[in-house]
Amino acid sequence: MPYVVTRSCCADASCVLACPVNCIHPAPGEPGFATAEMLYVDPLTCVDCGACTTACPVDALKPHTALTGAELPFLELNATYYKENPHADRAPMYVVPRRRALPAGELSVAVVGAGPAGLFAADELLRHPGVRVTVHDRLPTPYGLARAGVAPDHQDTKQVTRLFRTIESQPGFSYRLGVEVGTHLTHGDLLREHHAVIYAVGAATDKRLGIEGEDLRGSASATDFVAWYNGHPDRAHDEYDLDTERAVVIGNGNVALDVARILTADPDVLARTDISDRALAALRGSKIREVVLLGRRGPAQAAFTLPELLALSALKDVDVVVEGWPEDLDPSATDKTRLLSQLAARTPVEGRRRIVLRFLTGPVRITGDTSVRALEVTATALDTDEDGTVRALPTGDTRTLETGLVLRSVGYRARPVPGLPFDEDTATVPHEGGRVGVGVYVAGWIKRGPTGFIGTNKTCAHETVESLLDDFAAGRLAQPVRSGVGTATDALGVDAWHAIDRAERAAGEAQGRPRVKFTDTGSLHRAARAVPAARG
Repeated sequence: MPYVVTRSCCADASCVLACPVNCIHPAPGEPGFATAEMLYVDPLTCVDCGACTTACPVDALKPHTALTGAELPFLELNATYYKENPHADRAPMYVVPRRRALPAGELSVAVVGAGPAGLFAADELLRHPGVRVTVHDRLPTPYGLARAGVAPDHQDTKQVTRLFRTIESQPGFSYRLGVEVGTHLTHGDLLREHHAVIYAVGAATDKRLGIEGEDLRGSASATDFVAWYNGHPDRAHDEYDLDTERAVVIGNGNVALDVARILTADPDVLARTDISDRALAALRGSKIREVVLLGRRGPAQAAFTLPELLALSALKDVDVVVEGWPEDLDPSATDKTRLLSQLAARTPVEGRRRIVLRFLTGPVRITGDTSVRALEVTATALDTDEDGTVRALPTGDTRTLETGLVLRSVGYRARPVPGLPFDEDTATVPHEGGRVGVGVYVAGWIKRGPTGFIGTNKTCAHETVESLLDDFAAGRLAQPVRSGVGTATDALGVDAWHAIDRAERAAGEAQGRPRVKFTDTGSLHRAARAVPAARG
């Protein structure tokens, strides 16, 4: 009875370490681990001990007899990986990261950004004795996209926050939440108070299309739309007109799939999640029956991951339609194209809501007087550059899609960090191994661009922390001045965040939901004041 990985990896690698027969790959240190969508269990080597399930912090592993119908494809997916990537000749490569013998005295580090990248960086630092980490974030709540980016119908993915709670409980960890660098304190303040600063501020904005009509009412970014339905304080009170039968999402990455699922989901099912109450009310009144996802390139270049496509294919009451298949593409080329070809062969059911994955189609212009009325699109043809890059070229064959809602989902983009260099082309801070300069470091999307998954941030943070610790061991970091910078602000600590968490969970329990989120800073601060004082 082999165990099976059933979702994208958190990169904690506890399962790899726990496995007594080395049957979970790719492992840290092996090719592909840092960029893997998920890990895989070798069904021929697995001895059914269950150690991996005990170790996994996000319940991603199950015995094959416990798989739901929607999860059954993962059984074949795990087995196929080992047919294509045999590991029989490989000895275990993963070892517990060594603890450094740091110079005498305490190492104090400020981390800016309490999302996955920042918390993984804190975790890597706190593995070594004598380290203090203070994590700053402008919001009163931590976890970044794990809280405000993961779709509410993906509660299993949100279990990564268990890892974050463990990190918060470590000696030497503290929060300063509700504190914005550049407003409440400066980059210079942080450097005076700490030996080093790690910026893990993510990519807070989105790329634009650069087409006519992009600023009409009803045209918005998927980034903002996701923040709206997740109750992010910046966007929770936005308004979207869902009085249209068709919505169009430009892009076909995982975020685009999330948006399509939420727009076509049964509101009664969403009501059992932590979706924003305001968004839920709007979705109950929605007239949307079809969501079209546009991809300039073909199925083989689709940006979504295989686990997310598998989740989409398992939807019960929503049809998934595939359009724009290149004539020369072999459906069996990859696992992704095989699944897409199976979806393309399905017969839609009359009257169901549907999600259309339309490939080889690009946007031309959005039309309407003051609000979106239609989107003009063009067919595209694929061309391969000498370096192997596949590009989509417009053919001039245009058509019009009537719609009242257009959401662009073509990628996140980071903002410049005051006091740090910035590459406008890549929207990242230039660095070497995470080191911007002595005492200043980056991790996450501001370091590498908006690529990878939640777990990718762990490998990224490890590299950055190694650079920081090298500098500390070599005596290159300046001694901090214990000035108490930022103590005059209304900063929230670990205990205050846990008070918010308890209050949200209690409100959710009363409604049969995981939590009911507070979506404005006033409510969040009132919940935080339920504790006498905030630690950290």
